[in-house]
Amino acid sequence: MKNLNAIGLDSAKSKKLAEKLNVLLANYSLFYQNTRGYHWNIKGEKFFELHLKFEELYNDLVLKIDEVAERILTLGHSPNHKYSDYKKVAKITEAGKVTDGKKAVEDILHSFKIVIALQRELLTLSGDAGDEGTNALMSDYIRAQEKLVWMYSAFLQK
Repeated sequence: MKNLNAIGLDSAKSKKLAEKLNVLLANYSLFYQNTRGYHWNIKGEKFFELHLKFEELYNDLVLKIDEVAERILTLGHSPNHKYSDYKKVAKITEAGKVTDGKKAVEDILHSFKIVIALQRELLTLSGDAGDEGTNALMSDYIRAQEKLVWMYSAFLQK
């Protein structure tokens, strides 16, 4: 019982999960801020459509950021909160000012590819740890994001 955390999971496995969740948190945070930039700076023919879609996306991302941070806390660890820390571990990089809708959607698809891959890694880790809470969260995220990948890809006619 000594090696179990407050929710009955192995402490070492929980620590590894929290570390990987902090990497996901970093990527989500950069994804969120990039999407805010796309929303603010988009121009052109599809402005109204994309402006709204980008707002929907960043509102969803901010909820996921909070859920991931709270999951880290539930596992008994601390979520990172500084962008300087995020930039050290994130695979998503800061986007410059993007005004072209096609470029913004391509960047969003690239970001989804990164977070979905991280979430699949977390599914493996959470399965190994018997952590149904993290597993369910990641599974729900992946299912919804796969649909968004399809929709954004359709916009690009891919």
